[in-house]
Amino acid sequence: MSKLSLRNIHKAFGGNQILKGVSLDADENEFIALVGPSGCGKSTLLRILAGLESADGGEIVVGDRDLSPVPAADRNIAMVFQSYALYPHLTAAQNIAVPLVMRNLTRAQRLPLVGPLVPSQRKAIATIKREVRDMAVSLKIDHLMDRKPGQMSGGQRQRVALGRAMVRRPSVFLMDEPLSNLDANLRVHARGEIVELHRRAGVPTIYVTHDQAEALSMADRVAVMIGGALLQLASPQVIYDDPQHIEVAKFIGQPRINLFASQVAEDGMVAMGNTRLRPAETLTAGTPVTIGIRPEFVAVSRNSQHGLPAHIDRVEFLGSEIILYCRLDAVGENVIAKLSPSEGAGLAAGMPVRLQFDADRLFVFAEDGRRLPSLPVNADVALETAHG
Repeated sequence: MSKLSLRNIHKAFGGNQILKGVSLDADENEFIALVGPSGCGKSTLLRILAGLESADGGEIVVGDRDLSPVPAADRNIAMVFQSYALYPHLTAAQNIAVPLVMRNLTRAQRLPLVGPLVPSQRKAIATIKREVRDMAVSLKIDHLMDRKPGQMSGGQRQRVALGRAMVRRPSVFLMDEPLSNLDANLRVHARGEIVELHRRAGVPTIYVTHDQAEALSMADRVAVMIGGALLQLASPQVIYDDPQHIEVAKFIGQPRINLFASQVAEDGMVAMGNTRLRPAETLTAGTPVTIGIRPEFVAVSRNSQHGLPAHIDRVEFLGSEIILYCRLDAVGENVIAKLSPSEGAGLAAGMPVRLQFDADRLFVFAEDGRRLPSLPVNADVALETAHG
């Protein structure tokens, strides 16, 4: 088992900078989900790791070995593609066996007519068949071994692709959106299977996805990439509760975070109605900032005299939670609130309500997107307006 380190990886295509000095470390047995919007460089980084693309700069180190100059075939890195990339003319057993055949048989042993005449070929093939069978049993696809990809469902093809990657016992696993072709129910089930397979393999795993639910539910740590840069790498809870950049806060979280434009007051604080926030960083009066709050920290009341007057535009009932889309009466700003079914009981579109924000849960972001640590000066007073 070996640690994986990416050090300052750069890549450009035609003058367009795709990766801007990406660095991360994955410990032995660690599962890291790499998330971000389409075009942010996730798949390019994975292809560079696998050796399918070359980086313009930086190092890829597994253990104490620099793999940057090593060809893909010699890296012992397994990759599961979004399309699964199975050979359509081969059976499931033959697909799983491909990496073992290439590694354990000589060129002469692989020839159809000459192979059987080469000493020890029969023993080597018997060993390969046994390893393929054991892998198929562990993945519960041993009944599919004689089927070709066209005769299997999406979930079955996915397991065959995982088996082909695992059977080679790689030093690193790479997965490029392997669940995107599955339906919603099967995708949820497959998450648990992949995590279990990762634990069994015991090697660093980098899992690329644009689905934040996959990232947050499966990974030990989540790496958020935006525009070719790695903005934050932390545990799922830290990524959600303590985003260090406004783009991380905007990308992670469903429904999306509420954001309000504000500015620094004369006394250096950020004022939002009756709540004043003191940023840890000294800022000039008039400096633009953005205030953010997650929907679950917006309280909604029909009877209170405190809070912002608003009207409900739309209600979404999702079973375990209710999402309210509201509009502030004074300034027309949209606000999203997430409530439990009991909290949202009786609320409907068109109703007038009052909104209050949890002052301790407010985020302050600088003009360049950085999160500014801050403390409410009077946290016991509810927020009365989204514009100081």
